[in-house]
Amino acid sequence: MADASVLDPGFPPAGEAAWRALVAKTLGDKPFESLNKATVEGLPIAPLYAASTAQAPFPARPFDAERPWDLRVASAQADPARANAELLADLEGGAASVIVAGHATAEGLAVALDNVVVELAPVGLDAGFAGAKAADALHAVAKSSPAAKLCFNLDPLSAFAEAGASPGPVESHILSAATVAARHAQTYPHAQLFLASGRVAHEAGGGEALEVAVAATAAIAYARAMVRAGMTAADAFARITLGLAADADYFLTIAKLRAARAVFARIATASGGAAQARIEARTSRRMLTAQDPWTNMIRLTAAGFGAAAGGADAVVLGAFTDALGLPTAFGRRQSRNTQLVLMEEAAVGRVADPAAGSGYLDSLTDQIARAAWARLQAIEAAGGLVAALERGLVAREVETSVSERGDPKILGVTAFPPTEKTRVDVDAGAPARAPDVRLPGPDSACPALKAVRLSEKHEVLA
Repeated sequence: MADASVLDPGFPPAGEAAWRALVAKTLGDKPFESLNKATVEGLPIAPLYAASTAQAPFPARPFDAERPWDLRVASAQADPARANAELLADLEGGAASVIVAGHATAEGLAVALDNVVVELAPVGLDAGFAGAKAADALHAVAKSSPAAKLCFNLDPLSAFAEAGASPGPVESHILSAATVAARHAQTYPHAQLFLASGRVAHEAGGGEALEVAVAATAAIAYARAMVRAGMTAADAFARITLGLAADADYFLTIAKLRAARAVFARIATASGGAAQARIEARTSRRMLTAQDPWTNMIRLTAAGFGAAAGGADAVVLGAFTDALGLPTAFGRRQSRNTQLVLMEEAAVGRVADPAAGSGYLDSLTDQIARAAWARLQAIEAAGGLVAALERGLVAREVETSVSERGDPKILGVTAFPPTEKTRVDVDAGAPARAPDVRLPGPDSACPALKAVRLSEKHEVLA
């Protein structure tokens, strides 16, 4: 390789002093410190960083240049036959795995997954409090095939946090899910059992460190429940997937995912498990707009890039019409092809950890990891995630972040709104709804972490 210093001997290398001099001309009377920023959680972001000299400070996902991440799609169609048509079209169009939302019966899942080879395409669930029932239904469809790649995605804590209540004690839902998980763990050695997600905090307006902390403490709660159900701690942590949101601010997304791997590694290894985390990233719904939804294509592309570059094992990219309704075939194809372009044409996954060595991203990753760890300790000191939700600890953190965020400019809504309205088609089908599953005992309650869209209060829709 040629030495860059001799390519043009007459062109002196520019150092920090030269950069600062140019910036000073641009700033005029403003001080250099005016360029300093901070996240909604108060983590500082400087305008300039030195190159990072740390050697692989944060664990990365396993590297596979041929299939760098799992292109995952979801269907929320209430009609299982329509869900099946959507999923088959996605798999034929390049998707690698699927999620069926809402269906919790063997009959419904059998129709939704007709002609889906569960030994080849990982199949996931999204059933809320009905997760244990849906897991048994998926087991009936998989027919005890040990090669089936299933993602049961049991996650009663997210359902509890979003709803603000549970049908029966939430602890009973966790233990019921763990019992079902332990029963299926031996039959399906490749299955992921629980989804420890922090997305509910993100979608309600929370910051990155809180999201990581909620996901990590959910993982601890689920691991404890699985140990009580007879599994080892090492096997329990190996069967947990972390669920995180990917936002249009791809720098924060990259740092957040890397920080989550570091936090999970510390928890899992301390419990005798492996350090390697599995992360499923789903693009943020709070960033999407109903007004001028075409601009969502930009947001989703940026979020998909952040998820991929941040090292997500699986990426679920939403459709640009998700703020309006279920996507049409065009919306699903556009979403799917965006990931394919990032993977196969932009070659985003050709490097295991493209952020490594960046002073900015290594610093931001470290800050988020440390802040998340502090919040994790606070949640555990309060008695765990259930207690922290019930006492409003998480809700107060979310409210603080929402207040600090203020009123950001939103393309197509508060900045450069459209002068003409363009028709955007959505699917008329209703989203699938999981059945209510009540367990004996009093309902649990907590301040609900209701999902928000940042643009909603500004939108003018006809």
